Amino acid sequence: MKKAKPYIFSILLALTVGGLSALSTANNMNIYDKIVSPPLSPPGWLFPVVWTILFILMGISSAMIFTSDSAQKDDALFIYSVSLILNFTWSIFFFNMQAFIVAFIILIALWLSIILTIIKYYKINKAAAWLQLPYLLWVTFAGYLNFAIILLN
Repeated sequence: MKKAKPYIFSILLALTVGGLSALSTANNMNIYDKIVSPPLSPPGWLFPVVWTILFILMGISSAMIFTSDSAQKDDALFIYSVSLILNFTWSIFFFNMQAFIVAFIILIALWLSIILTIIKYYKINKAAAWLQLPYLLWVTFAGYLNFAIILLN
């Protein structure tokens, strides 16, 4: 059980950030009904499914780093924490404020923080770094959607 605690905590932490983000934006999720969506826009039900999986993977990978003996783990986990904050912040600007350009700028910072996280994690635990890759890919796709929404609306 001792070995499982960091994993449980890390997964719950990531899911909590996602849950708080969803709660904070719940009243404004109907934005998709009001805007012109770009090609390849997934149905709304897919987002919580994908994000749940991503937050679980993110939690697992951060626990792998946390439980390592690396002297670099604090720096790596700090950058990861920044990505969680940016992730949460993006939702507020995109959904609640409908500030699509500001949200896109935040998304670029998020994308860069994920790349930095992957680089830092790779030096500590390659598997942990690879578990961040779906997060990077999804945020890249979100960047396409966000930018297209700016252009179309």
